Amino acid sequence: MTSAGSRFATAKDVLNQIFGYPDFRGQQQDIIEHVVEGGDALVLMPTGGGKSLCYQIPSLVRDGVGVVISPLIALMQDQVDALRTLGVRAGFLNSTQDFDQRRATEAAFVSGDLDLLYVAPEGLSTPGTQRLLERGRIALFAIDEAHCVSQWGHDFRPDYLGLSVLHERWPDVPRIALTATATSATREEIATRLQLTTARHFTASFDRPNIQYRIVAKNEPRRQLLELLRSEHAGDAGIVYCLSRASVEKTAEFLSDQGIAALPYHAGLDAGTRAANQSRFLREDGLVMVATIAFGMGIDKPDVRFVAHLDLPKSVEGYYQETGRAGRDGLPSTAWLAYGLQDVVQQRKMIESSDGDTTFRRNASAHLDAMLALCETVACRREQLLAYFGQSAATTGGCGNCDTCLNPPESWDGTVAAQKLLSTVLRLQRERGQKFGAGQSIDILLGKTTDKVTQFRHDQLSVFGIGTELREAEWRGVVRQLLAAGLLAVEGDYGTLVLTDGSADVLRGNRPVMMRREPERVRPARATRSAAPAAELPPGAEPVFERLRAWRASVAKEQKLPAYVIFHDATLRAIATLQPTTLEQLGTVSGVGQNKLAKFGQQVLDALAGE
Repeated sequence: MTSAGSRFATAKDVLNQIFGYPDFRGQQQDIIEHVVEGGDALVLMPTGGGKSLCYQIPSLVRDGVGVVISPLIALMQDQVDALRTLGVRAGFLNSTQDFDQRRATEAAFVSGDLDLLYVAPEGLSTPGTQRLLERGRIALFAIDEAHCVSQWGHDFRPDYLGLSVLHERWPDVPRIALTATATSATREEIATRLQLTTARHFTASFDRPNIQYRIVAKNEPRRQLLELLRSEHAGDAGIVYCLSRASVEKTAEFLSDQGIAALPYHAGLDAGTRAANQSRFLREDGLVMVATIAFGMGIDKPDVRFVAHLDLPKSVEGYYQETGRAGRDGLPSTAWLAYGLQDVVQQRKMIESSDGDTTFRRNASAHLDAMLALCETVACRREQLLAYFGQSAATTGGCGNCDTCLNPPESWDGTVAAQKLLSTVLRLQRERGQKFGAGQSIDILLGKTTDKVTQFRHDQLSVFGIGTELREAEWRGVVRQLLAAGLLAVEGDYGTLVLTDGSADVLRGNRPVMMRREPERVRPARATRSAAPAAELPPGAEPVFERLRAWRASVAKEQKLPAYVIFHDATLRAIATLQPTTLEQLGTVSGVGQNKLAKFGQQVLDALAGE
């Protein structure tokens, strides 16, 4: 029931007047009405699915201030600026504010002059913030990025564990927890830890049909990345994820040397540099951010056209969360991963040498196994990705927009090859008492007389030279897939190969081993990003769209805001298609709310007229 103290009569009023959208999408309306009526909710919705409206609109309909718990201190200013551009009274409390700024925000909250207040989880746990909240009227609590409460998750934040205080201290205030990534087990953990066990669950489809998932065998990954960017994403904004800080620096430098505007982002950079690079990525067009996984959560940039991984993610959840930052505007985008033998070796070593207990290592291994299964599948990647989250694809027989659908790989009987490789590892250990990495075993199988082979007299082993039917790259694929299947393992600082309990069945011939054969590289059949907007615009509208983009860039620079805060590309395309001549006509375009119409309407009409 709408309270008499709220500014808007209905959720649809807010959607139309403030956000400028004609209709709700998917489950938005059900979620919003449930929270407006005072119900608790746990919402799983993919990035770009409109999660933020699910708490922003109820905050405007219900009496009081919507308090949003967000881990994204560095982005709070942008989030608040975007809301203020819409005419929403928003503020934040975090450690970046000085005393006067904080006092002014606190006063606005207590007096009811805010619609939304963003608070960091570590700030919420302080007695001072809790006393402040008791002095105002709270419409709801929104817990964004709720997967951060999962101790086995990829983004665990200890401060989230204290958020159960919300239910204990304000039992009558509805709570909505939101995330883009959670398995059924993670959903249960979120509900338990946040005391949302009686909350209504809303789970949208995890499918992002506009994202093309592609996983390639590593072969000079930076060169492969460069080819991808030049051939398919020239001038596009994108994110490149690397495992180490050193790799981030080297990759950003490499791309810059090749004429591609790239910036580094990792925890080793000083806070000022990180903030400046993040700000540039959000505000400028066509920048590539090269980063560790420390970057990206909450990035609301809709036109990220690609997300590339140069190292294997630790889990499917992490992979999905990171790739989901591409294509928030619904346009064709690419999720590209280069994956090789050394990734498997490195990840296994990291798990075995970690300080975690047995349970931690078991969970980490299970996460890695699922990620490896996604990499090695010969089936549709999208179907496998959705199945991981307990969902089925909309169609059977493949999605038609991933590499395994566009260029199907072959599977082959690799049993004999597996036996040869495992026999080599066995003979090195039994006959020589030695353990080596993958390279030495492959050299032996190929009959190479390297210095190391000669030094250790490995050319006298019975397995020497028995594997010439496969190329070195193919043998590395055999090792990689045996490691992925748990039929081979690595140990020690040098990643030496050792047999597992499952190896014996393969050696005895009791267990067949089917393997994935990498297809010959073929340029995927897909529309390039540069062609996508033109295909959606009628004849003659493309120059109008570009003129609107130029106007938007000028306004964004003047107001020191990201361009998408002014209008999304989708809205500009709709304006270029309609080419309205009056404010009334402009107001019918999706994404043009009342505040933006009043603020920018005449400027848009002038830009359309070429003035």
